[in-house]
Amino acid sequence: MSFFCLNAPSSVRVLDKKWMKCIIIHVKCIIIDYMHNRKGMTSMKKVFIDGAAGTTGLKIHERLAGREELQLIKLSEEKRKDPDAIREALNASDIAFLCLPDSAAMEAADMVENPDTVVLDTSTAHRTAKGWVYGMPELCTGQREAIRTGKRIAVPGCHASGFIALVRPLMEGGFLSEDAALTCFSLTGYTGGGKRMIAQYEAEDRDPLLKAPRQYGLSQAHKHLPEMTAMTGLAVTPIFCPIVADFDQGMEVTVPLFTHDLKKDADPETLKEMYRAYYTTGVIRCLDEDEDGFCSASAFRGLDSMSITVRGNKDRILLIARYDNLGKGASGAAIQCMNLVLGAEETTGLVTRND
Repeated sequence: MSFFCLNAPSSVRVLDKKWMKCIIIHVKCIIIDYMHNRKGMTSMKKVFIDGAAGTTGLKIHERLAGREELQLIKLSEEKRKDPDAIREALNASDIAFLCLPDSAAMEAADMVENPDTVVLDTSTAHRTAKGWVYGMPELCTGQREAIRTGKRIAVPGCHASGFIALVRPLMEGGFLSEDAALTCFSLTGYTGGGKRMIAQYEAEDRDPLLKAPRQYGLSQAHKHLPEMTAMTGLAVTPIFCPIVADFDQGMEVTVPLFTHDLKKDADPETLKEMYRAYYTTGVIRCLDEDEDGFCSASAFRGLDSMSITVRGNKDRILLIARYDNLGKGASGAAIQCMNLVLGAEETTGLVTRND
């Protein structure tokens, strides 16, 4: 182990307060790791959640609570929004989760100067940005390894996860051309709207209109559309109709197809076999479930896995992905990526149903 000395000329010792603080934190971390190693313990990985008070941040914190190999870096309430404290915490961590609005996530990412810190951003800010790895291990060959070795990882959007999981295999398998014009509608629980929407739906004197499903993204400029297009290889942006309804958690994404629009002959059974062959690892599976002719958006509530179902007939097909908007659609996906980075079992800390 190497040490350094501050017995230097006065011109060298006159350090800016911020840098002196960083040096002190660095020395403390070295001492802690040294003491752990002396006791024969494996050095714990340090994790910081910037935005730990938000919906996704809280869920990530819950999933990390029982992980004895991890040490959570926490800021006091008065330091939670202090830029200097955030910068120190980010650079002292091995894993930094950004659970922030887009602009704040970009600012936080720019604060990270430690080359060993791996940043996992749950916002929309970096999902199609150069230099960032898209955090869906099941996406395609090589994606899992890209995440495992990546330093900047963008966690997929909730709606986008289902659409991409349904469409990317069709593109890879030659069933769709890049100029296919697709339509997608997606049902989500209200927790996807964050603390403000949760408060609206759970208020005693809430607006009566909240009792019925509400369509949004009416201008066709939803923030998930860029990744939905880029990560599937489509050249045409799909028509996207998201709908929020009066249930807390769950998501059901549907892509309808006319079989005559496909480049290959296919029926529901053909596509089921294609999906089963495509998704053999990770937390996505093609399941042939029957709910008496219905398909509930909350069937995977509380789970971190995703189910793909194919319904329809020889002329018209429905591709359906179901999962928890706070699970595979957010915090569960973030933990899955963290596990890969740490070299842990991919589903450690996750609740899945893949059989």
